Amino acid sequence: MSTIQDDRLRFGGVAIPYHWLAVCSTAVLIGSYLSILYRITNVVGVADDLLLLVAGALVGATVLARKLPAWTAFVLGAVLLALGLFSYYATVPGAYLSLEQADRIIADTVALLTGLSVEMMREIATWALNVAPAAVFVPWYLVFRRRYGLAAASGGAVLGFFVLTGDAGAFVTLTGMVGALGIVAFGTMSRYGGTIAQMDVLAVALVAMVLLSTTVSVVPGGSVSPILPSGGGGSGKGGGLISNEQRVSIQGSIELSPKVQYTVTANRGGYWKVASYDKYTGSDWIRTGSSRPYEDQSPPPGSSHEVRQTFTVKADRANAMPAAWKPIRVAGGMDDRTRLSSAGSLSPKSALTKGETYSVRSRVPTKDPETLRDAGTDYPSELERQYSQLPGSTSDRLKQKTSEITADADNPYEKAVLIESWLEENKEYSLDVKRPDGNIADSFVFEMEEGYCVYYATSMVTMLRTQGVPARFVTGYTSGQRVSEDKWVVRGLDSHAWVEVYFPDTGWVRFDPTPSDSRSDAEQAIVDDARANGESGVDTDESENGTWTPEPTTTTTTTTTTTTTDEDDSTSDGEDGPEPDHGNSENPNLGELTSAVTPTETTTNASTDDEGAIPVGLPSRGQLLYGGLLAIGVLLTARRSGILQRAYRAVWVRWQPRDKPETDVKRAFDRLEYHLAQKHRVRRRGETPREYISSLSHVGVDDRARRVGSLYEQARYAGDVSREHADEAVSLVNDIVRGSKRRKPSE
Repeated sequence: MSTIQDDRLRFGGVAIPYHWLAVCSTAVLIGSYLSILYRITNVVGVADDLLLLVAGALVGATVLARKLPAWTAFVLGAVLLALGLFSYYATVPGAYLSLEQADRIIADTVALLTGLSVEMMREIATWALNVAPAAVFVPWYLVFRRRYGLAAASGGAVLGFFVLTGDAGAFVTLTGMVGALGIVAFGTMSRYGGTIAQMDVLAVALVAMVLLSTTVSVVPGGSVSPILPSGGGGSGKGGGLISNEQRVSIQGSIELSPKVQYTVTANRGGYWKVASYDKYTGSDWIRTGSSRPYEDQSPPPGSSHEVRQTFTVKADRANAMPAAWKPIRVAGGMDDRTRLSSAGSLSPKSALTKGETYSVRSRVPTKDPETLRDAGTDYPSELERQYSQLPGSTSDRLKQKTSEITADADNPYEKAVLIESWLEENKEYSLDVKRPDGNIADSFVFEMEEGYCVYYATSMVTMLRTQGVPARFVTGYTSGQRVSEDKWVVRGLDSHAWVEVYFPDTGWVRFDPTPSDSRSDAEQAIVDDARANGESGVDTDESENGTWTPEPTTTTTTTTTTTTTDEDDSTSDGEDGPEPDHGNSENPNLGELTSAVTPTETTTNASTDDEGAIPVGLPSRGQLLYGGLLAIGVLLTARRSGILQRAYRAVWVRWQPRDKPETDVKRAFDRLEYHLAQKHRVRRRGETPREYISSLSHVGVDDRARRVGSLYEQARYAGDVSREHADEAVSLVNDIVRGSKRRKPSE
């Protein structure tokens, strides 16, 4: 049993000063938000620099705490933070060149405090490295100055910032809160001494925090989720509408929806792009930067052709505005309801509803092989840095494998073609996959035999980046089912992920490494099943008549497939220009469901008939940690409140294990006495067992109790007890206890 005396916590012969427990609690609090900064910097490959800066801040705070007064911590911390933020903003292109840029910085800062993840920031590495020293120095300095409240407040403020941005998950938040609680509690005990009762109060507070963290978000509407899953998990199921969120997570097995999302009238088919993503974490994709008000955009720098398209929403709600890349003008009165992402994609300010339309004029870069081979590698420095980023989890074997695949390539275009062909030819298409642990691209290339478009596109972007080729991950829709010369029906299962590669003097050019034939077969089967089952929303009047093919055509049969034919690209005035046959027909086939690349924020799905699947399997590591912590806290709380003692007594009074006769009789009487105390009154000091039982005869205590008392006296004073006497005593007490209504303890 541990005891607490003065300013130390004593466990047997070991005494730990409360001050050092407060220091350890400070380390826990700092460690909680450092885990976020480490994850962020590891993605961009500067985690080692972060650790060096943190080590320097800890050493500096420890040394200076012995020599300088406490108020200097705030001055030094403020100076470090100011210098850090200045260094960050100095790296933002054009940050101090115009009032508009200054307003943009202010808007981004406000956005961070209202839910924008710091991972969305373009220069996140610079920001993290410059903010970390101040965030570590101040609380560490203050705890060594024994300013425990200020240490908890300063560290808690940093953690609170990450809670507001949504980067602190439930486990990190709880860990930091426990650390802050420990600083205040142990600091108080260090100053004024502590008691066992105070330790129990800490346990009760800990349990309350755990329970709160498992049921509610820290910030209303924020992204901190409860630790217990409510569905979805690693399996995706839904309508296929892709929202233009800033983060998408790669899932495991998915189900595709055959329901119609849009109809498109256009002068030619193509891929209808929704969003592109630049930052790869190894497990998901992030689009850095924030959206801005719509304005007409300039066309791509090289040769391009025009695509005019009008979209009509067929789902109940649509949070995305697909369009052929690159959209340069929005018409139909929608420009005031449209925003541009940092990468130039369109999104509605508010969800579009069924029947609404919008028109877009796009200029699509010409995919001419000769032009792209000669494009060179004179990339803009900022673009090259942004779209060549690789997470720290990228393995050397992936870089080596990609170098082997592209060994015969003389330029980035040939590298892209070779990687595209290798993935298409060496991996099978399947919607039923288990999401791997660790880096998705590395796992898909070396350990997985099959996957769907998200895995193919993620792997190709990563492989290109290992070769220094700027590339980005793109989501959207393929053309859909062509129902007339200028009209397409786009279903949820037409949602898709592909790759865009940057070429100087041309711009972003599409590549699609996902095999076409097996995808077409799988998705056609889904449409056929839906039609056979009479599902609603699967067809429009035009799509029921089958896929339209131009004349003349080499296709002799007309099917009711959602797969668009090769004519979508090859007969529509050469959408991408001629290119050699390298194993990819550029067939804009059926796409993937949005849950294949599920937004981490809550989004509105176009199909309301489908529900998320509840994952079945072992609990995660985080859930096990939460569960263990919760169990310990509950036990401590139960001990503090007396629940454990009452529960033990409730079992003890009703069930008696057998021992030696004398022991059995003594315990039988103890049970009887406890039962009578619960039902009537406690035995008074100096009152003999016989007097006690006799005094209760007027309330119904009968001869059974007197017989047990007599057997007890014989066992205690005469030592005259047999096995038969013990059996009789135990049996009589069992009858008395089970035949009476129990009252709650009076203690």
